[in-house]
Amino acid sequence: MIHGIDVDKHGRCAHWHSERDVVANTCGACGKLWACALCHEALADHRFEPVDRQLRSVMCGVCGHMMTYAEYGASCPACRHPFNPGCKLHENTYFKPVR
Repeated sequence: MIHGIDVDKHGRCAHWHSERDVVANTCGACGKLWACALCHEALADHRFEPVDRQLRSVMCGVCGHMMTYAEYGASCPACRHPFNPGCKLHENTYFKPVR
């Protein structure tokens, strides 16, 4: 289940709702999948914690495929649905820095 505000069946939310906004990220604190960090900030009682890049923490909202940071790219490796290229701008919100 993808948590967030006004989330549709593919994980688009009140903040991000283009055809390509179908990625959900796991919060390291609660372990839940969220449509975006803004939804988490509005609904959760804790900060969004980034996760290790090696964990399967990213989910394609179209097919449900779980992926690591390295597997997550321009499109889902399972169903090929394209992802929003702007999501890369929020990398440090969702993933711990490379050591």
